[in-house]
This record gives sequence, C-alpha cells and structure tokens, in this order.
Amino acid sequence: MKHTSGNIYRIPRRFNWVFVIGGFAFVALMLMMWRWGGTVEDSLAYFDTARWLRGEIPATELRAPFPYRIAVPALAALLPGDVRQTFAFLNWIFTTATACLAAATVRRLGFGTQRALAAGLLVLVSLPTFWYAPYLLVDPGAICMRALFVFAVLLAKPRLALAAALAATAIREENILLLGWLVALRQVDRRQGLAALAGALAWLLAVRWWLVPGLPHYGWVPNLGTLMNLLEDWRGLLSLAGCAGLVLPLALAGMRRAPARLRPLKSLLVLMALPPLYAALSVRVEGRIVWSLYPFLVPFAVAVGLPRGEREHPDVRDLRAARRA
Repeated sequence: MKHTSGNIYRIPRRFNWVFVIGGFAFVALMLMMWRWGGTVEDSLAYFDTARWLRGEIPATELRAPFPYRIAVPALAALLPGDVRQTFAFLNWIFTTATACLAAATVRRLGFGTQRALAAGLLVLVSLPTFWYAPYLLVDPGAICMRALFVFAVLLAKPRLALAAALAATAIREENILLLGWLVALRQVDRRQGLAALAGALAWLLAVRWWLVPGLPHYGWVPNLGTLMNLLEDWRGLLSLAGCAGLVLPLALAGMRRAPARLRPLKSLLVLMALPPLYAALSVRVEGRIVWSLYPFLVPFAVAVGLPRGEREHPDVRDLRAARRA
C-alpha cells in the first residue's frame, strides 16, 4: 500500500472513545431489541447450524449453503448459554463494532469529528440495524470484517487488510474477492497475498468437503422467471429501497467530488456488488444487497460537502504528533 512516510491526515483531538463506543452500543441495542434473536428463513438455517455444532440436532436437518458459512454459528455455539442469546449477542457486538470502525476510518482520514460520528450513526440508525441485524444472520459479522478491511486499506495497513479479508471469507465465501483485489492491485506483498488467498481457498474447500460434508446439492442460476418474480416481490423491493434510502443517495452525491484518498473504494464497491446482485437474480431481492455494501458507501456519504481545500490539499501532520491526538 502506498503511504506518505512520516505523515497522516489530520486527526481531530477531541474524541472520547469510551463515550462513543458506549453510545453506539446503546443505540444498536435499542434498535435491535424488539427482534432480538429472531429466526426466519436464512436465520433459521444459521441457528440450526449452531445447534448442530452443539450436538442438539442431526446433520440431516441442515440446509445448504448456509452451514458452509460456519464461522459465526461456531462462535455462537462455543459461547456458554442459550445459543439464541449468544448468537444475537455476537450480532450486537458486530453491529456496534462496524459503527465504531466507520467512525474511526473517517476520523483517521481527517474529515472531522462531526463527520466521524455521522459515519457511525449512518451505520446504526438505518433499516438494516432495525430489521436484519437482530436476526440470527452471519451478515453483521461479515459486514464488520469488511469495515475493518476498509479501515486497513484507507489507512495503509496491509497486514490488517489481509487479516480482515481472511476473517470475512471465513464468515461468508464471497469475501474471498477482497483477497483477490488486494493481490490484483498490489496493495500487499505478492507472496503474502497469494499465500492468504490459497489459505482462504483451502478453508472453503475444507468446510465444504470435510467439516460439513454430504449436504444436498444446491444451485443459484439467474433466469428470466426469477427476474419477473423479483419485480412482483413488493416486500423485497420495499426492503431494498429502505436499506438504500439514505446511505446510497448520499454516497452517490459524495462520490462525485470525493477526496482522492477514497478512490480505492470505488473499485471495491463495484467488485463487491457483484455477488449480491447475482444472488438477487438467482433467488430473491432484498435490502441486504445494499446493507452488505455499507462499509464502502459510508465514507463517500460523509464526504458530501467537504470544503474544496480539504478535497484538493488534505491537512497532514507529523505522525508522532498525530499519535498524541
């Protein structure tokens, strides 16, 4: 990753992380509480995966491809207590951490305290936190790791980016594209990137053929019939509009004159939009298509209205002074 040696973008000094983390956690809890630990459709399949890992149900009750996304259900199964509660607790932690990472990214880019707080609130005060995050889904964990990946890429931390991409891939398989992006754009050492990519492939194959073998075959193939059904699924379309409602228009507006340091997010956004779009054309359309892209959209959204001087000549200062902020 390219980085100006000895300098970073201006970091606001006044930022009480104890208050910020506590506030974000409280907001997330209030929004998630009413559907806490719910299980319908996909979430029921992930819940059953955690129960299977605890030995509560046989493997014959599992439904592909959801058990292949085993990392978060395994963590929920390992924690003590009722698995429904532990799974929901993890999603609350992941959602809060995503908001904190969004705020930290914007803060470290020198956009100011207000925009940093706005980034975290855009993540939290949204339909996905209210509608999807409380359910026993693996999406909050995957989105959290994507947010960590964005933080690492924009702040030139290649090893952290590799670790975040590996963790994201362990949670949901399509995140292996993050590793491919790092290697293709030479954002990391080539040997390290290829080794991480090989490790991620090995993990996915091990889960599919060794850890969770013998599940019935499944296939997602786009077709005209599915597309016509999507256009008639008013609930899915409303969900999509609700999740896109504020973040997407702001991001598109901010993208037009975004600072150059946000440029890597454009190619990431296009790349990571492909898997959910393919799934939508193969299965159904819903708001999680946009929710999964929040880590790439939010920095653009809070860049709306940045002063011209800040866009063209970002304020930088000595790294040692910045660390004291």
